[in-house]
Amino acid sequence: QDAFVAFHIDKVLVSKYLKPLQIGELAPDQPSIEPTKNEMLVKDFRELRATVERMGLLEPNQRFFFLLLAHILLLDTAAWLILFYFGTSLLPFVFSLLVLTISQVQACWLQHDLGHLSVFRKTRWNHLLHKFVMCHLLGASAKWWTLWHSQHHAKPNCFHKDPDVDMHPFLFSLGKKLSVELGIKKKKYMPYNHQHKYFFITLPPFLILTFFQCHTFYTAYTKKYWVELAWMLTFYIRFFYTYGYLLETKTLNSLISLHRMLESTWFVWVSQTNHVPMDIDYDKNLDWMSTQLQATCNVEHSLFNDWFTGHLNFQIEHHLFPTMPRHNYWKVAPLVKSLCAKHGLEYQCKPLLTAFADILHSLKNSGELWLDAYLHK
Repeated sequence: QDAFVAFHIDKVLVSKYLKPLQIGELAPDQPSIEPTKNEMLVKDFRELRATVERMGLLEPNQRFFFLLLAHILLLDTAAWLILFYFGTSLLPFVFSLLVLTISQVQACWLQHDLGHLSVFRKTRWNHLLHKFVMCHLLGASAKWWTLWHSQHHAKPNCFHKDPDVDMHPFLFSLGKKLSVELGIKKKKYMPYNHQHKYFFITLPPFLILTFFQCHTFYTAYTKKYWVELAWMLTFYIRFFYTYGYLLETKTLNSLISLHRMLESTWFVWVSQTNHVPMDIDYDKNLDWMSTQLQATCNVEHSLFNDWFTGHLNFQIEHHLFPTMPRHNYWKVAPLVKSLCAKHGLEYQCKPLLTAFADILHSLKNSGELWLDAYLHK
């Protein structure tokens, strides 16, 4: 199936785990594609996948990723050196905070590449460097991220299947259908008609600082990821030892809290541009390409946008080919656009600021739909 092919770079290695799952063969007169799926689109997408493989677009440029890691480590070191050489007064503190935040966000984008096995052709090397970047540089569990993020990719924006939309309905009301359904049931956990306003002071600054930081430790502990927990502790030991040498306890706590809040704000605004404005609904069991296209959109390609978003401005291409190295997204984009045009699928691509504004517009619209349904007798 297309999802299996999309997620794995070593098909032989993972195929051995499928044998115990086989329950039989289809009868000769049975269709191999379910009626909810577009057979011609499935065929054309598989041809596109074969073309991508022939063009070598799944092969990583390791120099590219080495330079990414190098600039992350340099920024991480520079953040400490600013305080060491220029003191801990307000101006050096602010500059150090900004440099540290940039380093952490760029490390977040790099761990994403490693988690998708797109940096090395050998799975083992991706996993090893993923542990270093995610656990040691960011202080989170690599296995926790893989477990969470794989579910998102398999069924993006599908309620009860994509954990990224689990904030519905407890924090936000998402999607047209789900919002109306919530209103009809007279459920109200938050004032959803104001969610486009309280979005600024909830999810962006606090997602990483609170939920992610707690959930990654909880998952690692309950699932007994002891090696990952040890790796994660090295981040905190390194951070509190190096910065504790320069800063008082209150200032040190402020540094880690503020940089987590800035990192979270950057991450949330970027990640939500591609999904929140799109269709959010129950699983419709569509074919692979339709499933990904209805839940993703792109942000315009530029040197700044690519760097700022970790190339997740090419969210459509990333979701269709999750193991593709990010430096090749722009090469496959024209082929994806052409296939979308052939089958009448909408290929959305927006300016960065428009994409940010669309998050708020979609939250405002779904909040109004909830209110209308809630007040309707």
